[in-house]
Amino acid sequence: MLQDFSRHGAPLRRRGFLVSGLGLATPAIAQPRFPDRPIRMIVPWAPGGPTDGQMRALCEAAGRRLGQPVLVENRPGAAGPLGALHMAREARADGSTLGQMPNGVFRLPALTDRPLWDPMRDFTYILRLVGYMGGIVVRADAPWRDLAELLADARANPGKFSYGTPGALTSDVQMTQLARMAGIDWVAVPFRGAAPNLQALLAGDIHFSAETSAWAEMALDGRLRPLALWMRERAARFPAVPTLMELGFPIDGESSYGIAGPRGMDAGVVAILHDAFRDALYDPAHLAMIARFDMPLRYLDTAAYRAHVTAENEAERRLMVEIGAPRN
Repeated sequence: MLQDFSRHGAPLRRRGFLVSGLGLATPAIAQPRFPDRPIRMIVPWAPGGPTDGQMRALCEAAGRRLGQPVLVENRPGAAGPLGALHMAREARADGSTLGQMPNGVFRLPALTDRPLWDPMRDFTYILRLVGYMGGIVVRADAPWRDLAELLADARANPGKFSYGTPGALTSDVQMTQLARMAGIDWVAVPFRGAAPNLQALLAGDIHFSAETSAWAEMALDGRLRPLALWMRERAARFPAVPTLMELGFPIDGESSYGIAGPRGMDAGVVAILHDAFRDALYDPAHLAMIARFDMPLRYLDTAAYRAHVTAENEAERRLMVEIGAPRN
């Protein structure tokens, strides 16, 4: 029995132990500071496109704020859901694995009775980042001077016009909407990223590309001609190019996206990540990158992003039914 007490009956501290009657209490073990190791960011698109460039600039800036590198891992294919699939099935909810969340994360589960993930249950949403500038582009020597001429020609030649997209259920959703509104039957040709899509256009293998802003530099140097954008407003570098909405087609294809992790992440970890990536959004290097791709800043904090995702999930489910997307 322990007998080591002070004259006043108060317990004494010795060798890191607290002596109090018959009980022994060890000191609390300090928790490691988050993050204590590099963070992996899954970008489900090929290197070199707007999303890859934007996310790399963002992750570099966020890594400086977190004190650990944020390493981009590209997992292209299947219209952008491979990062979500990994997070839902394999990743630990410790903040070490995050992913960019494209619209395919919501679209694909709507197309099957046995989805591989539940967008509302399997992820921890952290913040919304940016949207896409994108649109319809043709070669500079194409005969169509504006969208009306392209639509008229395509309408007169049903099934004979083809266009490139960066994958199924990406920009072909906007083009399917446009075709239904304009009474057109044309053919989507999916590519594994923007580069092969635009290469096919320049080679004359397709009539036009429906693509994000990877075409911007080619348009500025005169190789391509943009006919219409699917943004909410005109792009700063292309003030003469109208939006689909201006042309009478109510199609918003900005497809804003954010960052999420696996479900069950600690709220404190989420807060640290949110603050670092929010600050990184306004880093000069990141702002220069999104200006290069005309990507609009669409920041939402954690709570607002979660509310947006809830509404977006329902909207995408309705859209898949509206355009008649095939179910598996």
